Amino acid sequence: MKEPEHPALQSYDIIGDIHGYASILEKLLRKLGYNESSGSWRHPGGRKVLFLGDFIDRGPEIRRTLEIARAMTRGGAAVAVMGNHEYNALLYHTKSADGAWLRPHSAKNVRQHAVTLAQFWDARDEWEECLAWFTTLPLWLDLGGVRAVHANWSDRLVAAHPEWRNLDPDLLRRSTKRDSAEFEHCEVLLKGAEIALPAGSYFTDKENTVRSKIRLKWWLAARGLTYRQLCMPESDTVPETPIPPSVENLCGGYAPEAPPLFFGHYWLPFETGEKLIAPNVACLDFSVAKDGPLTAYRWDGEQILDERKLVFAWDKSHP
Repeated sequence: MKEPEHPALQSYDIIGDIHGYASILEKLLRKLGYNESSGSWRHPGGRKVLFLGDFIDRGPEIRRTLEIARAMTRGGAAVAVMGNHEYNALLYHTKSADGAWLRPHSAKNVRQHAVTLAQFWDARDEWEECLAWFTTLPLWLDLGGVRAVHANWSDRLVAAHPEWRNLDPDLLRRSTKRDSAEFEHCEVLLKGAEIALPAGSYFTDKENTVRSKIRLKWWLAARGLTYRQLCMPESDTVPETPIPPSVENLCGGYAPEAPPLFFGHYWLPFETGEKLIAPNVACLDFSVAKDGPLTAYRWDGEQILDERKLVFAWDKSHP
């Protein structure tokens, strides 16, 4: 893999999935020491925010969330990666050569995107600007001393196609073709690697939907582990059947000597378990859209992460 394009010359405050909760984002920024001035938030000490994507859908303040993030990235006070919700929005609002929407406007897809559509109902030009901004967001960042991706870091995929770090219109369209390299690239990095369960087994997701596939704990090496050990999130309905060798290519583990890695996406429960995945791996999504905290990690160049550097902001009902 080629050398990182952006050496880590400074400290980052890395923020997980926001989903339109701008007031909580502002509360978190204040806790981190940022001040709002001239329409943007900036840290007096020169720190920058690194956003992990998923700015839109679910929450009540999506327009304000995007105003904050766009102003900070435009002014050099933040960098950001794309989330699967931004990717889905681009597909939803882009047509293929035959005139069909790249993300079908099915009842399910409309429902998932409806809150965003409603909040931009009378601001079409502003929404078009936001869609254009989404296209500038990379699928991953390797800043030298620290890495970020929305859902699933994959050395294999990043090394195979470094030119696919940013989506252009052609790549966006090709990524909808199942069984293509482009589809796997976007699906894994933005949504996480999945595998089918053995016949007759099932998994119940956070919305009580019964599924026959599981998302993998991709930072673990699959060899010798079972479906239940690799299921993300954990579930006692997943069997203790050993993983087949074919999964090892998808789930080879994240090396302990690799740079610290941050991701979001997975709706971790805040109340249970340790808050760091591994000494150099952290998921910063603790379900802000389900009454969890919006979460940041204050990274200052360390290789071994420290749970005490996590910062949380809740809605007004919490201190």
